[in-house]
Amino acid sequence: MAQLLAHAPQRLHHHAYVVKDQERNRQFFEDVLGIPLAATWCERHYNDWVGREVAFCHTFYTLGDGGALAFFSFADDEVYRKTQAEKPAEIRAFDHVAFKVDDGTYQELVSRVRSAGIPVRETDHGYCRSMYCESPDGLIVEFTVDPPHASEIEAVRRADAHAELARWMAGDHLTNNDLRLHESA
Repeated sequence: MAQLLAHAPQRLHHHAYVVKDQERNRQFFEDVLGIPLAATWCERHYNDWVGREVAFCHTFYTLGDGGALAFFSFADDEVYRKTQAEKPAEIRAFDHVAFKVDDGTYQELVSRVRSAGIPVRETDHGYCRSMYCESPDGLIVEFTVDPPHASEIEAVRRADAHAELARWMAGDHLTNNDLRLHESA
């Protein structure tokens, strides 16, 4: 088995994503979702990718544990284009960022997003319940509520994580999630 870190990372510091319009992004994250803008850094530096100085804006939206969502935008259309995937996945639902919330916050978020006319998808995974929505630039954001017995579920999966991965890799693709109530990703 691999030698693990003596101390696991403390928390997610930030998750970064490139956006076209910082204000439109702020309206979604702050005005719709209610996640506060905590910092805006405006910078310029020489960019080797395009061979010239590039101005950029880097914003941070604060999370309860001290982590953040971070967003870059560029005052240079060529750099923006170079930061975009050339061929996005046909099925994009699996590329997302997820946050743990309590039940009251979950309900508030569903209400806020629906009130803003933004589509919401809800899924009961069995081991958690999630709502998904999409930012103006296509970042899929998930908010998740753990069930009351989450620690028991975690203990079971932690105990068999390596064995279940080996089973899957060997070609045995039977499900081990008997908690899921609905079929969806």
